Amino acid sequence: MPATLTKQQMEFLTSMDTPTVCNVIEMVAPERRGHGYTVKHLFCPFPDLPPIVGFAKTVTAKAKDKVAAGDYMAKRMDYLDYVASEPRPSIAVIEDLDDEVGYGAFWGEVQSNIYKALGCRGVVTNGSIRDIPMIAPGFQMLAGSLSPSHAYTHVEDFGVAVTVHGMKVNSGDLIHADQHGAVVVPLEIIDKMKPALDDLNAREARIIKAAKEVGTVEAIKAALKG
Repeated sequence: MPATLTKQQMEFLTSMDTPTVCNVIEMVAPERRGHGYTVKHLFCPFPDLPPIVGFAKTVTAKAKDKVAAGDYMAKRMDYLDYVASEPRPSIAVIEDLDDEVGYGAFWGEVQSNIYKALGCRGVVTNGSIRDIPMIAPGFQMLAGSLSPSHAYTHVEDFGVAVTVHGMKVNSGDLIHADQHGAVVVPLEIIDKMKPALDDLNAREARIIKAAKEVGTVEAIKAALKG
């Protein structure tokens, strides 16, 4: 049975930026502190868009090598069925396998409109993107680079484990992303994250207040100690 999120869980997750989600995850699941998120810069052409949350549609792709037209189209049709399948909403997580990563842009005006129509809220890829002014409205993009050409872009495989800038993702993993990067959110801890967020907000507010209103090292130390 496909994974699902309640409306309340989705609203809660999208109320936070991705750094806050990382903070809360490590509070609830300390073993997750050092992994499960992107660890290198990803270009975000739409930093003002709100955070996106969705289930990963994982893809590997290449752009340097030619492929037979028949093979390309058959794989693409099966791939679209996968993108349209539950669970939704989704986020495309694409690992570019070329030796020159980003050689051709898999993503642009056409792909963003196709994916948006099929319930996808954005893409996270180490590869390249293009057509920035023509991207489907509200569709978020995090990419390793920009490229003017799509070259010979094609799907290698889909529904497989991928790694994008250090973040290991399996098909169906829940992803949270914004201009800072992306993180895998374990479904089983979501309901424990709200009280952790309340504790985090209270602690950070206390520290910031000490810094702004008092500004002494003693006050800041006291606030840090709680």
